[in-house]
Amino acid sequence: MAFVSIYFSLGSNLGDRERNISEALRMMDDAFEGHYQSLSRLIETKPMGFAGGKFLNAVVLYRTFRPDGSAEDAALEVLRKVKEIEERMGRKDPPEFDGKGNRIYHSRIIDIDILFYGAERIDCEKLTIPHKGIEERPFVMIPLLEIAKPSLRSAFPEYF
Repeated sequence: MAFVSIYFSLGSNLGDRERNISEALRMMDDAFEGHYQSLSRLIETKPMGFAGGKFLNAVVLYRTFRPDGSAEDAALEVLRKVKEIEERMGRKDPPEFDGKGNRIYHSRIIDIDILFYGAERIDCEKLTIPHKGIEERPFVMIPLLEIAKPSLRSAFPEYF
């Protein structure tokens, strides 16, 4: 049985932000059939690229069973699960883009992004791993550096 380490970022800037992150983690434990391996501390940050309330952010590591088949298919299934969690928690906003193709961001009850899926590099229409812009986002890098395992650091030295 093969396992894979998956790093996620979590963020919330609406409602009870700490409770939102705790609830997302509980739902992720269910979805990935086990408790997370590592969780960074929560950090508070200003929103980037839009006006809104401050975020609480964290990075979490899950080690979970990797199904047979392609890494892309497996990672897309993980994406489906986290998008379902976001929706169940009340996030309804589909991604929006401006005329130049740049993402338009809004406040959100929960945001869950896949940062890394094992040592895989995936670039398809619905998913890019490593997640785009990690190194430019202190709200991701600060908590990621707290929990990044040596195997991640050696697989992706450009981020560390």
